[in-house]
Amino acid sequence: MASQASNLWVLLGLGIAGILLAAKKLKKTIREDFGAFIEKLLLLPPPPPAPPKSPHPLTGLSFAISDLFDVTGYVTGFGHPDWARTHEPASSTCHVVSTLVEGGATCVGKTVVDELAFSISGETKHYESPTNPAAPARIPGGACSGAAVAVATNAVDFALGMDTVGGVRVPGGYCGVLGFKSSHRAISNTGLIPVSSSLDSVGWFARDPNTLRRVGHVLLHLPFATHRNPRQIILADDYFQLLKIPVDRITQVVIKSAEKLFGRQLLKHQNLENYFESKVLSLKEFARTKAVGSTNVPTSRLLANVMQLLQRHEFLQNHGDWINTVKPAIDPVISLQLSENPELTNEEIENLNAIRNQTRAAINSLLKDDGILVIPTMPTVPPKLGSREIISEDYQNRASSLLSIASISGCCQVTVPLGHHEKCPVSVSFIARHGGDRFLLDTVQTMYVSLQENSSVIANPKSSKKTISQEESAEMAKEKGNQAFKEKQWQKAIGLYSEAIKLSDNNATYYSNRAAAYLEIVSFVQAEEDCTKAITLDKKNVKAYLRRGTAREMLGDYKEAMDDFRHALVLEPNNKRASLSAERLRKLFQ
Repeated sequence: MASQASNLWVLLGLGIAGILLAAKKLKKTIREDFGAFIEKLLLLPPPPPAPPKSPHPLTGLSFAISDLFDVTGYVTGFGHPDWARTHEPASSTCHVVSTLVEGGATCVGKTVVDELAFSISGETKHYESPTNPAAPARIPGGACSGAAVAVATNAVDFALGMDTVGGVRVPGGYCGVLGFKSSHRAISNTGLIPVSSSLDSVGWFARDPNTLRRVGHVLLHLPFATHRNPRQIILADDYFQLLKIPVDRITQVVIKSAEKLFGRQLLKHQNLENYFESKVLSLKEFARTKAVGSTNVPTSRLLANVMQLLQRHEFLQNHGDWINTVKPAIDPVISLQLSENPELTNEEIENLNAIRNQTRAAINSLLKDDGILVIPTMPTVPPKLGSREIISEDYQNRASSLLSIASISGCCQVTVPLGHHEKCPVSVSFIARHGGDRFLLDTVQTMYVSLQENSSVIANPKSSKKTISQEESAEMAKEKGNQAFKEKQWQKAIGLYSEAIKLSDNNATYYSNRAAAYLEIVSFVQAEEDCTKAITLDKKNVKAYLRRGTAREMLGDYKEAMDDFRHALVLEPNNKRASLSAERLRKLFQ
């Protein structure tokens, strides 16, 4: 009897151990996806076409969708259990999802979104917040946190999200993956729960630029076209001052990559604050409204205010009746933001729309068809989970200022990871004009490898400190030289350009600029020498060819001058100065 009792206790112990082990395994299985998924499903693509026809463009790729996109037979949850409880399963599948499945990709599940897709933190009290795989003690960013986490953990090849005030850009940057916000209304929003109709844009995440581009070509229905490189890369210097991590550890990666791939002449610097002030005139009227309360507010902050007002106003237009009827439990922070929304008059709404249109026109004018605007994605590394930093006024102001450019203008933006700072992901963002989605995807694909190679500057700043310091000093000397040149202080400009050359003697722009100053004081020999050096360093420096042509013409070397002007025309066929100079010399020798 004792032996039987003993055996019974052994079996019971093994049973309990088995249950505990099974529970542990279940918990591990649930968190294997880092809490990214809220529901698994399977949407299979059509069979591939028989050879010799090409396979579907997304064959072999898997993807997930944020719980904002309708799928036939499933309730779209919108990040809130009360929403799911009070809504029926979708009767049709969202157009965007259908397009991807028809393109050959397999949809495997729905992912977690922030409550009502309203915030950018990635923390939610209704579902277990997804874990940031790149920094588990930090927030993943939102609203489409689950989609970013699913891509970052290799659970899927790409994932769909929606970006209103950063819903794709923020989690992309914080989880260390590529996040693309398409141009406003470039992709259909049919079958997608709206947050703010004038700001909502379809977006997607990927780990590599090739997948990002393949998905973009399918969603945007892009026909084949020649790959285009940027002709200007503009760094928004004042917006980089919103960073709370070392500025150089972001900008220098971009600068080094651009120089290597395209040449230094493409790089430009812009003060966006001044630019928007001169171009977005309706901001002055907005600054006088009750929504701002002060006329002494920077334009970056004004644009952020416009974005927040539109988000709240249109969100309540879309979902206010549901909130009043169902009375769901809403996060106090979101509830406060919604209650703060002042009642907008028709005149105020008209002014907000004018600001949107003027901002888009300003960005389009600045970038044209071949420009990229470079800004930080977010002002800090991901805040710690549960910290109050995410709701602090300083964080909100900085983040909203950075995110508002693409949200208000409707332009496309991509978040590109650039390694780590303090063991947390950091990123940079590229913006192209509204409708420039293909160009932006091409640019990311061209620059991505070089950006990753140069991101070692971020990981190991000490090794590049001296180089960065010298380059910065050289740039400062050049800028001072440019100012002296504008003020017609030719000798002073020559001295400053010479100082820049001493600090960095492999920069074609410095020699070319000094040549321009030499031309002004009729030092044609020195001008020719500087231009020749500039061309040796950068064979596509159009200004150097033009200036050397002018110097040679003044020295009587007409044939060589004509060759320079003709070479400038090869590089820039529409350059009027080169065309007129070449024609003038041609007539001289007829």
